[in-house]
Amino acid sequence: MTVAVVLFTSDLRLHDHPPLRAALAAADEVVPLFVRDPAVHAAGFDVPNRAAFLADCLTDLDAGLRERGGRLVVRGGPVVREVCSVVAECDAAEVHVAGGVTRFAHRREELLRKALGERGVALRVHDAVVTAVPPGAVTPASGDHYAVFTPYLRRWSAERLRDVCPAPRAVRVPGSVRGEEPPGRAGVSGVSPGLPAGGESAGRDRFARWARSGLSAYADRQDDLAGDATSRLSPYLHFGALSAVELVRRARSAGGPGAEAFVRQLCWRDFHHQVLAARPDASVSDYRSRGDHWRTEEDAARDIEAWRTGRTGYPMVDAAMRQLREEGWMHNRARLLTASFLTKTLYVDWRIGARHFLDWLVDGDIVNNQLNWQWAAGTGTDTRPHRVLNPVVQGKRFDPEGVYVRRWVPELRAVRGPLVHEPWKLPERERAALGYPSPLIGLGEGLARFRRARDRD
Repeated sequence: MTVAVVLFTSDLRLHDHPPLRAALAAADEVVPLFVRDPAVHAAGFDVPNRAAFLADCLTDLDAGLRERGGRLVVRGGPVVREVCSVVAECDAAEVHVAGGVTRFAHRREELLRKALGERGVALRVHDAVVTAVPPGAVTPASGDHYAVFTPYLRRWSAERLRDVCPAPRAVRVPGSVRGEEPPGRAGVSGVSPGLPAGGESAGRDRFARWARSGLSAYADRQDDLAGDATSRLSPYLHFGALSAVELVRRARSAGGPGAEAFVRQLCWRDFHHQVLAARPDASVSDYRSRGDHWRTEEDAARDIEAWRTGRTGYPMVDAAMRQLREEGWMHNRARLLTASFLTKTLYVDWRIGARHFLDWLVDGDIVNNQLNWQWAAGTGTDTRPHRVLNPVVQGKRFDPEGVYVRRWVPELRAVRGPLVHEPWKLPERERAALGYPSPLIGLGEGLARFRRARDRD
């Protein structure tokens, strides 16, 4: 009786799962394994919102496996130790895992390969599990990765995607392998009240509903903050509860401008993966250094706290930051705006903002979070690194009626008309009655400071 192990990491699904498919083809029995690695806690990645969503994903994955005669084996401890222990318990001949691009994933793969090799066990690493196109599969003639999105999009769009794997009909798991019950969401405290349910079932249902009602209009409505018309699939992609390959294929089958715009966003995700695969240090260091001398956390403590709590005095910024705490999620347009405001208007180091987002975002991962922050800060892949997003202009353009602002900033619900984006222009008595703060800094003053710093650097 041959046995293979599938180590689930950020690929918590049964549909379109190449490692599981390969393991089932190679062995009579398969151990679907998830390891609760204390290194994830030590690195500060298991924050409440992601821990709760992960618990949902694991519960759903276990349920799906049980419907097929199997189960999810959950173990707690250092990942290499636990994988080797499971391999020994079932005499497995090989271990399958999805490839990753972070320094954490690279180190895990390196340690697993060494430890398993000493036992004569093969480690099979599978590409195009987390992304649609494997990082490194598309490269320019002049280097190891694309530093600009548009030429990457052209090459990426011409790539032939692998076929979508069907979910298995049956999974036989050795009875001798012990495991824990998947953790439940109920045991996680500090979760955002509006956090959605996690898991493959919830993700597939969400995509099916949005594909029917929102995909065709996505090109026109993706920046409509009040309409909340995006797919909200990013948490499911982050945890691998949905397959990027399957989403691209299904969107292309639907066709139309909306589908094209949605696929473009999935391409941005792959773009960032290929950047970080080539430059792993970009998760903590400037991708393109401008020599910035950011304000320190100590010097900017008051401004940083106001930004974190949604009390900057700029309604669009504050609405977005309050949505983040309430839902563990934020609209992409709002992410760019709040990041630009922190780094360019307040001139605070992008790493401070990126860490706060990772503390709250259910979809917060090193790849997209850090590289989007660098894009907004002007240290990343933006071809216009000195652009500054004006929160008033952005509000009037993408929330013209002020619906998004009033939804998340209740102090301003009584303010009618466009002044909801500029409450400091209200008569002094009305302004005082709102209980809403004055702007931390004038936009002109912030812009002048940024330009002075840019010119000095």
